[in-house]
Amino acid sequence: MSKNKVTFGLEKVHIAFVDETATQQPAWKTPIHIPGAVRWTPEAQGESSTFYADNTAYFVVTSNNGYTGELELALVPDAVLAEMLGWEIDSKGMLVEISDAIPKKFALLGQVQGDQKNRRFVYYDCQASRPAKERKTKAESVEVTTDVLNLTVSPIEIGDKMMVKGDLELNDTNASAYNAFFSSVYTPTFGTPTP
Repeated sequence: MSKNKVTFGLEKVHIAFVDETATQQPAWKTPIHIPGAVRWTPEAQGESSTFYADNTAYFVVTSNNGYTGELELALVPDAVLAEMLGWEIDSKGMLVEISDAIPKKFALLGQVQGDQKNRRFVYYDCQASRPAKERKTKAESVEVTTDVLNLTVSPIEIGDKMMVKGDLELNDTNASAYNAFFSSVYTPTFGTPTP
């Protein structure tokens, strides 16, 4: 249960690529820190259906199809872009966009500050499309251009549940999980919730 009244300040964005060689799936490689987080704007995907009976909305069901959104970063490192999008880096260090490349799935991790405690998050099944980047001339003042990745976040089966994301805030019983949050992708354990 969150102690915060508000959250703000995106930071500590990490990408953890899916580890396709692991025997137990899903599995992710060690998260890679991407400095320069600007914004992450997930928009919920899914529809609601309403069944009417007895002159009222008798049953309402909603589908959770994950999110789509924009992740804006100061600059995505070439090695990360190459792995994320299936591009290649040639022998001279040039990042080469491959037209028939297959993007790689990854988990997105990060943190937002809160008025009481910082809140860490993970989106488990993400895929990016090519980044948008405006290139323009320098004028009287320097205007920084950023990389904007369009992400699709899908539900993924972990254990026997279909999951999309998780949020973790430090409390009296989860310090080890909270402190190790960016060392590996945290997958939830279920039981009696902690206060």
